[in-house]
Amino acid sequence: MRIRATVAAVTGALALSALAVPAAQAAGNPVSGVTFSNVVINGGKNIVVGASAQVTVSATYTVTHPSTVSASAFDSGPVLYRGTSVTAPTDILGGDEGGTCTASSSTVLKCTAKIQFRPVPGTDYDDLTSAEAGAWKVGAVAVDYANEDNIKWQGDLGALNLQRYSKLTVDAAPEPVKKGKTVTVTGALTRASWDSAKYYGYGTQSVKLQFRKAGTSTYTTLKTIKTDSAGNLKTTTTATADGYFRYSFAGTSTTPAVSATGDYVDVQ
Repeated sequence: MRIRATVAAVTGALALSALAVPAAQAAGNPVSGVTFSNVVINGGKNIVVGASAQVTVSATYTVTHPSTVSASAFDSGPVLYRGTSVTAPTDILGGDEGGTCTASSSTVLKCTAKIQFRPVPGTDYDDLTSAEAGAWKVGAVAVDYANEDNIKWQGDLGALNLQRYSKLTVDAAPEPVKKGKTVTVTGALTRASWDSAKYYGYGTQSVKLQFRKAGTSTYTTLKTIKTDSAGNLKTTTTATADGYFRYSFAGTSTTPAVSATGDYVDVQ
C-alpha cells in the first residue's frame, strides 16, 4: 500500500469526513478495532528538509488489533496532519509504502515505516510547499486490503515541526585589527524554499552575535540584532582579543536553529 496514494484514493472520504468516521467503524470492517500507540517519527525530532533533495525519515509504532482479525488483513502506517482532526485534515502527509510489522503477540504488532518528503516542484503530486513548514500532528491509518473504503484513522499521537533547512554565514573585518578598534561583522540568514528549490533570505529574525576567545571553547553573546528584509546581517563591535566571531540563530517552528562557522580575527 502506498500511504500517499491511499490518502489520495480516500479524498472523497476525507471531504465527507462526517461520513468517513462512521463508515470506518461499520460492522464487518476488519480495521474498525485497530488502535495505534507509541508512534515515533524521526526519533521524535523535528524534520528538516532542504531546497531540493528528498528526505526520508523512519518511524516506529505499535498496532493492536482484535484477535479475530488477521494481521495480514490490513496495511498501516503513520501520517502527519494539520487541522482539528485526522479525519478532517487541512493537510496530510504519509509514506510511499505501508509499514513492516512483526507480531509480538496474537493481537499486537511492532511496526516500522518510512515517510518521504519531496521539496522539488513538479516531480509528484505530493511535493512539499513552503507553506507546509511548521507544526504538524502525528496520526496513523489502517486500510483494509480487501476494501480500501474500510479505513481506520487515529490522531493526536504526537507532534513535531516540519522545517525548511537554514544556512547562516559570517564575515568579520578587518583582519588583522588593532586592539580597541572597530570590527564590522556581516552575514546572511537564508532558508530553503520548497516552492522554487532555492534559498532565500529570512528577514526580520533575531540573531545573536557571539565571540569565542582563542584557546577557549565557549561562545559568549555580545549583542542581538535582526536580519533585514533580505536576511542580511551587519553590526559592529570592539576588538578586544584574538578569537572567533559568529552569528547564531535560535530557530522558529518553520526553520531550524543554525550557527555560522566562527570567523577568526587576529587582534594586534
